[in-house]
Amino acid sequence: MRVEFDRDTCIGMFQCVAEWGDGFEEDTDAGKAVLVDGEEVEEDLFAVEVPDGDELDAKFAARACPVDAITVYDDDGEQLVP
Repeated sequence: MRVEFDRDTCIGMFQCVAEWGDGFEEDTDAGKAVLVDGEEVEEDLFAVEVPDGDELDAKFAARACPVDAITVYDDDGEQLVP
């Protein structure tokens, strides 16, 4: 499972941090979340493989984002959560 995070879209509500504290951190200086260990795949688009056991938290983080800045994909690349 993979998570993509569009940092440009993020508005800094930090709901993702509340839902998946191991996956996201607050960057209060920038007013945006940070995808922990995320690799920048495009400008302001970060991706990371979800560690085993964190799949449910990753999905909750994506569902909790008020601006849909987080997308979850399964191992076949199919989008699971917008």
